[in-house]
Amino acid sequence: MDQSNPISINGPTSVPTPVVSQSPIILYTPGRDHQLQVRVSAPLTGSNLPVIIFSHGFGSSMNAYAPVVNYWAAHGFIVIQPTFLDSRTLSINPKADHSEAVKAYLEDPRKPDMWRYRVEDAKHILDQLDFIEDSVLGLKGRLNKNLIAAVGHSFGAQTTSILLGTRVINADGSLSENHSDSRIKAGVLLSAGGRGGNALSPFAKEHFSHLNQSYKEMKIPTLVVAGDDDRSPLTVLGPEWFTDAYYLSSGANALLTLFGGEHMLGGISGYLVTETTDENPDRVYTVQRLTWAYLRSALYPNDSAWTDACTWLAANPNPQGNVIIK
Repeated sequence: MDQSNPISINGPTSVPTPVVSQSPIILYTPGRDHQLQVRVSAPLTGSNLPVIIFSHGFGSSMNAYAPVVNYWAAHGFIVIQPTFLDSRTLSINPKADHSEAVKAYLEDPRKPDMWRYRVEDAKHILDQLDFIEDSVLGLKGRLNKNLIAAVGHSFGAQTTSILLGTRVINADGSLSENHSDSRIKAGVLLSAGGRGGNALSPFAKEHFSHLNQSYKEMKIPTLVVAGDDDRSPLTVLGPEWFTDAYYLSSGANALLTLFGGEHMLGGISGYLVTETTDENPDRVYTVQRLTWAYLRSALYPNDSAWTDACTWLAANPNPQGNVIIK
């Protein structure tokens, strides 16, 4: 088998393999209220495997997003999931519902810099890949540390986009420092918030100033995934706000729009979770196949997975979405 391209392709997907997952792996992080914990999911077999750093949405944790994480791992990726400081699992009341978690977040003195802490944590993971590799049973020598992708959902999509080059706009109109990381070669943004400025709702302007962002500087190849029925209290715009990352950046070169998709894109955050308002297994499967295929071809330019997956989607008599490409 060609170790530079270890997965054999069969149409738009590959043959799944058993997945092993280990957590928590604790990374020493000085100055952090809680030590950084990560989950690592990997195929049971294979070597020279590419890596995905996955950033969860607001309040979630390393234990969520099994539908997509397991799929990527079963099809040849090492997936590393951190638990960020906004996670409900780190709060006094880890069983708090979303509204309670938002209220607690709004009162958290760390709130203005939470987006920075998330980005710093992701970079810390990249800095400690050797330690992670040594900490997971059976993983030693199987990572390709030159093939790294970043994926995120919602707040995690913003974390990911900043690693890809997006800049937060400061109160004086200047851009924040550049947090892009050259170790990351491709990205996927799931339900990523759009432009800032007048597109933000008064609530977002008051409480989530980090959403005043510029995608112009995001230049790393990226797939944007948005639901055409995703409506957010953070913007005065409609679902089109979630496509801004595609239209306003030079790096985002593909947009997957999911028909009827809401913020959880059919249920990517977990099986049978109550936060999913648009539960649809076919929609989730479309996200699984298209995101995997995009990353395969982005990291292995001679791999036809992305072209095959787009052909599969277009030929489906009842497609869950459509793709446009720059």
